[in-house]
Amino acid sequence: MAGIGQGPFIAGNWKMHLTRPEARALAQNVVAAMPGLQESRIVLIPPFTVLGEVGAVLAGSDVRLGAQDLFWEDRGAYTGEVSAPMLKEAGCAHVLVGHSERRQYFGETDETVNRKVHAALRSGLSPIVCVGEVLEERESGRTTERIDAQLSAGLRGLSPAEMAGIVLAYEPVWAIGTGKTASPGQAEEVHAHIRRRLRDNYGNDRATCAIILYGGSVKPANSYPLFKEKNIDGFLVGGASLDAADFIGIAGEALRAYGEEK
Repeated sequence: MAGIGQGPFIAGNWKMHLTRPEARALAQNVVAAMPGLQESRIVLIPPFTVLGEVGAVLAGSDVRLGAQDLFWEDRGAYTGEVSAPMLKEAGCAHVLVGHSERRQYFGETDETVNRKVHAALRSGLSPIVCVGEVLEERESGRTTERIDAQLSAGLRGLSPAEMAGIVLAYEPVWAIGTGKTASPGQAEEVHAHIRRRLRDNYGNDRATCAIILYGGSVKPANSYPLFKEKNIDGFLVGGASLDAADFIGIAGEALRAYGEEK
């Protein structure tokens, strides 16, 4: 972990899952576990349809609410889209931007990621900006090339002060929903590269303080060795976040690794 006196940052992306009763029950279980996870920073990222339901459960707790996407305009004739001011009003503190599934299925580009990042920051939301390579890019030795391109275009125009509101998430696309996971060493190599790029572009202080999450089939069994790595500050959890015991277990294992480093 980067080691700036902050506990693990654990975000659960529920994707297109859960009805209102299911979402409420899962959120209640996570909130109930928070007394044992006090040094963790927990974010739940449900579908748009249950933001209000989950937000009501989280009210008064230390668990923050996030959204899965946003549009880059604040208002207008954009049928089917949701704006940053709407998410802010709904109680969101964070929003995912550039998730690999948005890139793969819905035409997200590095340029639209950049527009969405700026829109989120304008409304006081903290974007969780996702980067990562596909299997062919990894096998051909182009992982860092792809990461550099995503960072350069996706964060274009941001000042060091604005970067303070950004969370980054490295998602090896080949490890999402496949059961495969980057080894701790593979994940650390990319996380360290990202931090070096941040240092080059925004200075040492901003790079040191940056939160860089790992996402890619994270489970309780692999979260401890992953978090022990120097530059991994937490996790963007997919499927395992739909099971309260697994999600809480991931946070607990990361917190155990964090405690050993203090």
